[in-house]
Amino acid sequence: MTELAPQELRVLVAVAEAGGFSAAAHRLGITQSAVSHSVRGSEAKVGAVLFDRGRAGASPTPAGERAVALGRRILRLYEVLGAEARAAGRAAAGPGTAEGVLRIAAFRSAALHLLPPALERLAARHPGIRPEIRVVRELGPGTAGEVAAGRADLAIATLSGPASRPLSGPLSGPPSGPPSGLPDGLPDGLLSGELTREAYSLVHPAGHPDPKALPLLDWDENCGSYTRDWWRAQDWIPRATVKAEDDAMVLTMVGRGLGMAILPELSLREATDAVEIAGLGPQGPVRRVGYVTTAELASTLAVRALIRELRAERG
Repeated sequence: MTELAPQELRVLVAVAEAGGFSAAAHRLGITQSAVSHSVRGSEAKVGAVLFDRGRAGASPTPAGERAVALGRRILRLYEVLGAEARAAGRAAAGPGTAEGVLRIAAFRSAALHLLPPALERLAARHPGIRPEIRVVRELGPGTAGEVAAGRADLAIATLSGPASRPLSGPLSGPPSGPPSGLPDGLPDGLLSGELTREAYSLVHPAGHPDPKALPLLDWDENCGSYTRDWWRAQDWIPRATVKAEDDAMVLTMVGRGLGMAILPELSLREATDAVEIAGLGPQGPVRRVGYVTTAELASTLAVRALIRELRAERG
C-alpha cells in the first residue's frame, strides 16, 4: 500500500469534521474537485471506502473513522516534532523545558479538582506549555475516546474494573499497557497509568432520620461503572428513580432533600453542610482514576511533564 501524504490526511480529517466535501474545501482553501480527487486517491491507496456520500454530505464509514482517527494522531506528531526537537537542542546546552500546546480531556470532577494543582506546577516548571482543556462526559468512548480519535494528547479517565481499596500514596513508574480489569480494554495504541483510587460514599440530606428510606439519585456517567455489580448485591439500595445530568446536580438535589446518592470522593469535594457523608466500609466500591495517552505521545516532553505533576498530587 502506498502511504498517505500529510495533505491527504488533512483532507480526510477536514471532510469528517466538516461533514462534506464542499465544506472541507472551504475550510482548507482548495477546490471541491481537489478534495474529491484526494479522497478517491486515499481510498484507492488504503483499499477501502472511507466516506458514505449523499445529498446531505459525507460521513465516515467504519474504515473512514479509523483512518481519520489515526490521521489526526499522525498529524499531531508532525505538530509536536518541532517543539520536541527544539527542547532536545536546549537540553544539550543545559536543562530545558517543554513547550507548545498540550490538549487535555477530563471528566468534570477531575477537571475541577485533579488538574488545576497539577497545571499550576506545570506552568511554573514549563511556562512554554499551553494547556487546552476540554471537559468530556464519561459516556461511550468518554475521555479516552478523545485520545483514540486524536482530539486530545492525554485524558483523565475512569479506569474500569474493581480496586480493592483506596491508595495512601502515589503510584509511580512508566506508563503501562491497559490495566487489568478493563472489560473491553483500551483501543489499540493507547497506554494508561493509574493516578488515584477514590472510595464511593453514601451521601444524604443532613439530619435525615432514615436516609436509606430515600429514593436513589443517579447520573448517566455512573452507569458504566463496575459499582453496579456492588449495588445490585446490596438489598438496602433501591433502584434509581431520579436521573440527573451530572454528579454536581445529584449533590445539589441531595442537599435539597430529594434523595440519597452514592458518589465518589472527587464528586464530594463540593459537598456543603446541607449533606452528610457516610462511608460504605472496607468492602465498598472504589473508582480507579488514571491518565490515558497514545504510545507515540507518551514519550513527548509535555505529556511526560504533565503525568509527573499529576502523580505528584498524591505525594
